[in-house]
Amino acid sequence: MSNLFTDTARHRQIGIALVTATTLMFAVLDTSAKWLVQSLPVLQVVWLRFLFHTLFTAAAFMPFMGPRLFVVTNPRLQLLRGVMLVSMTILNFFALQYLQLAETGAVQFSVPLLIALVSACFLGERLDAKRWTAIGVGFLGVLVIIRPGSHAFHPAIFLSLMNACLYAGFNLMTRRLASSDNPVVTQFTSAAVSTVLLAPFALWQWQSPDGWQTWLIILLTGLSGGLGHIASALAHRYATAGVLGPFLYQQIIYMTLGGWLVFGQVPDSAVGLGAGIVVLSGLYLLGREFRKTP
Repeated sequence: MSNLFTDTARHRQIGIALVTATTLMFAVLDTSAKWLVQSLPVLQVVWLRFLFHTLFTAAAFMPFMGPRLFVVTNPRLQLLRGVMLVSMTILNFFALQYLQLAETGAVQFSVPLLIALVSACFLGERLDAKRWTAIGVGFLGVLVIIRPGSHAFHPAIFLSLMNACLYAGFNLMTRRLASSDNPVVTQFTSAAVSTVLLAPFALWQWQSPDGWQTWLIILLTGLSGGLGHIASALAHRYATAGVLGPFLYQQIIYMTLGGWLVFGQVPDSAVGLGAGIVVLSGLYLLGREFRKTP
């Protein structure tokens, strides 16, 4: 879908508000998922998250779009995007069983660095010495968070790293599809593909959720996931990636708050330092990109 909005101050403000809602929704999603996977099988939680995401999107957009909600122009890429999305979510939810929310969130911020690296190595994009330095410094920040060999190291951090690598490719795939398919159709299709793929595994290891509170949290994962993806798609129709990029990093604030309020977890200084290095490296790359410097 083409961008229907002109680049005005008002539209940039709307885009920033939407991307802020996106980061809040994704933090709520991860906090809810971490709570659920302490007592339910991970694959069941992932399946229920996508099931209610699919139902929510259908209920919200079918009255306006009708059959157009099911029309895709790149079915193979849409299928691949759905497989990538469900794989990322499984990795993330397994990692959340063992890691603090702030840790998984901080590693996730390496995605802009990975996108730059993939673009340079596989897509032929030329990077100058300063950009390569920023990528290198950013990955040093990731090492500060991981702390290999220390007592604070947990192997589940590799699940977060795999998730970040997949997410980099997922972002490139989303950009490719944005030129041909309606963003709402893309979000709905990915959630539906994920639901279908996981159904046999989730039902095979099904455990009945305990009480209405658990069902409420399950509904919250689907609602927050659906709203987050839709808000993200709409935000990029109102403002450019250069305007929105810096505001994505506020998610670490919400992730840290969620970990503290719900689980009593406070990230240590190494996580804070590493997250700061990764964020600053990503912001530097973003600034270089949109200053159009060689």
